[in-house]
Amino acid sequence: MTTGKKPSRKKLAPAVREIASAQDYPALLAEVKARIQSAQYAALRAVNKELVSLYWDIGRLIVERQQSAGWGAGVVERLSADLRAAFPGVGGFSTQNLRYMRQFFQEYSATPNLQPLVGEIGWAHNLLILSRCKDAQEREFYLRMTRKFGWSKSVLAHQIDNQSYEKSLLGQTNFDQTLTPELRAQAKLAVKDEYAFDFLELGAQHSERELERALIARIEDFLRAMGGMFAFMGSQYRLEVDGKEYFLDLLLFHRRLRALVAIELKIGEFEPEFVGKMQFYLAALDAQVRQEDENPSIGIILCKEKSRTIVEYALHNARKPIGVATYEITRTLPKKLKDQLPSPETIARLLEGI
Repeated sequence: MTTGKKPSRKKLAPAVREIASAQDYPALLAEVKARIQSAQYAALRAVNKELVSLYWDIGRLIVERQQSAGWGAGVVERLSADLRAAFPGVGGFSTQNLRYMRQFFQEYSATPNLQPLVGEIGWAHNLLILSRCKDAQEREFYLRMTRKFGWSKSVLAHQIDNQSYEKSLLGQTNFDQTLTPELRAQAKLAVKDEYAFDFLELGAQHSERELERALIARIEDFLRAMGGMFAFMGSQYRLEVDGKEYFLDLLLFHRRLRALVAIELKIGEFEPEFVGKMQFYLAALDAQVRQEDENPSIGIILCKEKSRTIVEYALHNARKPIGVATYEITRTLPKKLKDQLPSPETIARLLEGI
């Protein structure tokens, strides 16, 4: 009987190195892909900024000629035809788009503080904000939020439809008393006054557990409705304190705030005792779950209805950062919220933090 020789270490070494390389390859691929995507995004932003700058200049030239030479609206149609003939195959020079460029320059040349922002988002996004928002501060809100969160055009339209501007500024929180100045503005904008869960297929009468299960079943829609910067951590999240178990309805993580966000679902009207229970949950999260490099945990109490005065009183002496909001599961007629907004000065200070 013959016996084979045991392979030497020298012969095994290349094979071992090959296995190790194979194991490291996914990490290498992921890193290279991330770098390519980053470069593509940077290039896209640069191209977009140049395109918006071009459209701004075209709009300016049309306005200046019309004002100085008294040209009528017909010049836009003629210019469109000549540009399309001069640059065949290049889009963006239709008569309607040239009119948009003219309007774009006219509207934003009167608001110098918004001019740097328009170049940070896409042309289609700019047109949506230009046509749907007439107030300068409302435009600034959507310009800044689109730039910061990278909203697609459809997400931006959804945010405008759901009155995110008004609902973000009307949010009821105690963040001024419980969070550092660096976190306040971002946290206030992360907690709205009302959330629209119109993607849910629930009847008017439903239990808290049914609401929770429905939200988890449509988790992507839920996180988008919450603002798009949340990651899902769990439902019925277990906490143990002194040998007793407690369960949070939903636990999220806000990536910009770097903070855990506890959500309690209430199908009825807000009650003051909800705040005490939420403070307990937040204390347990901060002690047991929060990482050293994370900011204090935040609580959101989501109710079907609330009295703004009762919420104000209930949050007055709360020591943990908590917001109280309502939710809708059906598309309702727009509420007249603009008259309830803070002063323009207060809004301006808040928008500076985005």
